Amino acid sequence: MNVPENLKFTKDHEWIRVEGDTAFIGVTDFAQGELGDIVFIEVETEGETLDREEVFGTIEAVKTVSDMFMPISGEVLEFNAELEDAPDLVNSDPYGKGWIIKVSVNDASELEDLLTADQYKELL
Repeated sequence: MNVPENLKFTKDHEWIRVEGDTAFIGVTDFAQGELGDIVFIEVETEGETLDREEVFGTIEAVKTVSDMFMPISGEVLEFNAELEDAPDLVNSDPYGKGWIIKVSVNDASELEDLLTADQYKELL
């Protein structure tokens, strides 16, 4: 299972990669594996400012639909438009082309509450 060292993780199986004052958020390799073939991703929160742990969208697989939660507070700046036509990018490249949203980082101290790669591996 792929758990990159340069990311932070949530107990709900989201990952976050911070670049300056923005962050990319997606679901982990473990999560996509548990979900199975992803067929649709819905994010209707673009342009909204959400608190940490608020639902920012849903991810639909053949068997189930799951909520996705904000790892940190911030404004949802962008939804990965490639996922509209190719939601399976989350299955094939969850940490790269399969990113789901880009957000502004409102409070960088919230990152300290997230799991490191080692802590996430222990959780699994």
